Amino acid sequence: MQSLKLLVLFGWISVFACAQKSGAGFAKVEWMTLEQAANSMQKERRPILIDLYTDWCGWCKVMDKKTYSNKNVSAYLQQKFYSVKLNAEATQSIQWNGKTYKFNANYKTHDFAIYLTGGQLSYPTTVIIPVEEAQPQAIPGYLEPKDFEMIVKYFGEGKFGKVPFNQFQQKFKSTW
Repeated sequence: MQSLKLLVLFGWISVFACAQKSGAGFAKVEWMTLEQAANSMQKERRPILIDLYTDWCGWCKVMDKKTYSNKNVSAYLQQKFYSVKLNAEATQSIQWNGKTYKFNANYKTHDFAIYLTGGQLSYPTTVIIPVEEAQPQAIPGYLEPKDFEMIVKYFGEGKFGKVPFNQFQQKFKSTW
């Protein structure tokens, strides 16, 4: 009888664990291409967020699983940003602001990734382009949702260029 109770208890724990993994608190960012983001900017101006990654980057995969799958992150990005996922080692040409960027065989990296990061390549890197003509703002490294929140809200709430980041940071209250 005791072993039957343990078996039933183990079964219920397994059911709840699977239910949590399959969706509670998780959502997906709706990624678009850079071209789609640029076209969308013509209709409604929003910052562009670029997830700069490589196929071999382990921390990029962790950020996909923990940060970009977070329901608060995905909902906020959907509402305030045009979100682009960009492989830094992609070989196809990219058009941006009237310029063509190509794969750079010497660096085994795309020239657009070099441009976005100011030559400081690191993966993952979150790049935010506040408006189409603005200089890209690169934030290198893995970001937990709680750290990601402050950064995206700084840009998403229109504080960039108006309020110094350290001043915003001091007054910021996390809601995620």
